[in-house]
Amino acid sequence: MGRPGVPRPERTGQERGGIHWGGRPLPATARARPLADIRWPTSLWSVTLPGVTLFYLVQHAEKEPQPGDPGLTDLGRRQAARTAERLRQLGLRAVFSSPLRRARQTAGIIAAPTGLRVQQDARIRERMNWDGSQPMEDFLKDWAATVEDRDLVPARGDSSRAAAERLRACLTDLTEEPGPIALVTHGGVTVDLLRTLIGDRAVPDDLMQHSVPSCAITTLDHLSVVDITSVAHLQ
Repeated sequence: MGRPGVPRPERTGQERGGIHWGGRPLPATARARPLADIRWPTSLWSVTLPGVTLFYLVQHAEKEPQPGDPGLTDLGRRQAARTAERLRQLGLRAVFSSPLRRARQTAGIIAAPTGLRVQQDARIRERMNWDGSQPMEDFLKDWAATVEDRDLVPARGDSSRAAAERLRACLTDLTEEPGPIALVTHGGVTVDLLRTLIGDRAVPDDLMQHSVPSCAITTLDHLSVVDITSVAHLQ
């Protein structure tokens, strides 16, 4: 059941036969084993939610091509504004952000039409962040290594599994809050979470290799991953 007056997305997720990727159903060959067969750790997925808590995991908008903590490009600000309009229509009740500037700026644009205050949570930060202390080529090699080995801890950052666990812990805590809730985060940690929750075979290869498009929205509804990295609102 949804909250009165809060629009619900079309139920295109597991309750209608599969997870969707960008609004399209994943082919059967890309799906993980049935969710009922997976032994979930204690998490959001084993909590009885009061009412409805919809989570929108929002990829930050396009950032400046700089190391460290860059802000958004002009295109990124336009992407965030279009995302803000879409999420405003969905009746947001809260907006959370990673502490990184590109996420904070995206979240600020999303929150502005709603009057909501952006709340920061370090648990939704990126797995690794290029700070310019090493060549980009070396950073990308380290990134690829942590994708391949989920338990590998890089010199700077977290393992894929640890990043997923902290984001999952954040969502678990937020199940007591009224939804829908937007969390402006990053591609690496979003994919890390999906790998933990639905298995590698259900995560599209493009996301594993190339991360998440700017301002893409991944929707979690009750106990289901409904839609992965939708960008329909930007088209």
